[in-house]
Amino acid sequence: MKQITPVAKLATYLSWLAAVIIALVPFHAFLTVWVASLAGHYTLLRLWKEFLLLPLVLGSLYLLARNKALRRKFWSLTLTKLILAYFLLLIICAAVALARHTVTAKAMWYGVLVDSRFLVFFLAIIIVAASAKILRQNWLKLLMGPALLVAVVAILQYLVLPYDFLKHFGYNQNTIYPYETINHNINHIRVMSTLRGANPLGAYIIVPLSVVTVGLTQRQKVRGSGQILAGGLALALIFSFSRSAWLGAALAITTAAWLCLKSDRLRHMAGWWAAGLVVLACLLSLGLRNNHSFQDVFLHTDSASTIAQSSNQGHSAAFKSALKDIYHQPLGRGVGTAGPQSVYNNGRTRLAEDYFLQIGQEAGILGLILFVAICAALAKLLYAQRRDPLALALLASLIGLSLVNLLSHAWADDTLAYVFWGLAGIALAPLLASRKNT
Repeated sequence: MKQITPVAKLATYLSWLAAVIIALVPFHAFLTVWVASLAGHYTLLRLWKEFLLLPLVLGSLYLLARNKALRRKFWSLTLTKLILAYFLLLIICAAVALARHTVTAKAMWYGVLVDSRFLVFFLAIIIVAASAKILRQNWLKLLMGPALLVAVVAILQYLVLPYDFLKHFGYNQNTIYPYETINHNINHIRVMSTLRGANPLGAYIIVPLSVVTVGLTQRQKVRGSGQILAGGLALALIFSFSRSAWLGAALAITTAAWLCLKSDRLRHMAGWWAAGLVVLACLLSLGLRNNHSFQDVFLHTDSASTIAQSSNQGHSAAFKSALKDIYHQPLGRGVGTAGPQSVYNNGRTRLAEDYFLQIGQEAGILGLILFVAICAALAKLLYAQRRDPLALALLASLIGLSLVNLLSHAWADDTLAYVFWGLAGIALAPLLASRKNT
């Protein structure tokens, strides 16, 4: 009987620790608000993932130190070098901003955490998944089980449950508001399920929906159950009324289906179908542009609205302001001075409504270039591994989510960041794994 080494045991324990984070993080917002309403300490409870991330990182570093071949492959990845260079730049920008008193200590530390945690998780997961098979064998359950429950709650929230039922679990103006609306109209509810908002829900759904698309395209035996699952996920996405997520999902699904097609003839036909649908959507938009329901759902405002500024005007103003900031401060103002973390910066909040521009505001043009390079390097590696369904689905998701992040701060959301980048580490682990582990 083969003896299990201490290193192998550690890899197994770390795999289960990572699995807990991936499986529970879709319920992070709901659980932390609910438990905080009973026991208090809301801010501390929100950091449970980061508390688990610390031993995961330390353990992965130990695995790396004990395995010479793994260490050599890890450092040979261009993606690893880009991420470490990005970390270094974030730390420098944070320290300079704190020294110049342009950011509070709380905003700075929270900014460093939000900007780097998902990349730290990715590096830890790729090491752990290369050292043990557990995550690679169970990734589908870790993703689709929670996603199905999230979708069911979203559908019930829209069709059955009272619009403010989350207030019974501690949701309020001090934690997370119990409901969202379109155009401040209580008759147009946007669901958030167990996530922290409607837009984060929509962005998160793109990942499992891409996986289902790949499964339906490649495997005949999953057609029945896959179609039901796809329908449930699609309903949850629709009921979020997140326009950025709709666009991102359409792009991700199209990319996944396109890459799954084997013949040029099928791709040519799919291209014409896609072009036709785009033309049809444009014609419908023109024909329904004066319809109040269409305006509410797709424009998030209408001609009869009495609010001072629509969400579209807010997005446009934030986008222009962020570009102006980067133009005048090409080196960035410092980590914590922009994005969701800037709410802790003594009233100097800056929301670009664009994650890429947020990085430019914080870490300058160099930081923006490095982050784009990280995404491009990840896409390249996923494309090289596209024979694996997970890698193919994540490549499609990355393309769709990149569009979403051009319209929101999606990577700042705990759930999406940990789920996507954790799965990316699992998908790329075979690049580092030894032959026996592969």
